[in-house]
Amino acid sequence: MKAVIQRVKNASVSVGGSVCGSCREGFLILFCAVEGDSEEDIDILAQKTVNLRVLEDENGKMNLSLLDKAGEVLCISQFTLAADTKKGNRPSFVKAMEPETASKYYDLYCEKLKEYGIKRVEKGIFGADMSVSLINDGPVTIILDTDTWKKH
Repeated sequence: MKAVIQRVKNASVSVGGSVCGSCREGFLILFCAVEGDSEEDIDILAQKTVNLRVLEDENGKMNLSLLDKAGEVLCISQFTLAADTKKGNRPSFVKAMEPETASKYYDLYCEKLKEYGIKRVEKGIFGADMSVSLINDGPVTIILDTDTWKKH
């Protein structure tokens, strides 16, 4: 399971010209479920996300989490994070989880963020052609991959 976390001052997502989700200070998250992921991965990723200390404290240091600052989240499904670019110039997406389960995992991840204390979690529309707008803060961009924390 992969997530690209961007610290933002604000972000929004539109489908067909209409805003369907937004957030103020917090994270824009691009989320991708890949083949072999489980509900355990969702839990691990959600815990890491809410506790990630990349928001600034009163001294301007990256020392606070979303929980510490009551940060908000806009989460966007992004199967292209599963791109395999080893061969040729056209990415392969065979490692992306099939859409039915990926959609379920996307919803579960957003629910877990709420369970772990994030009061405002908004989403894009799974599988839609979306336009995302954001004002990066920093910029700070962190890539999380649950494979990093699995025992091999």
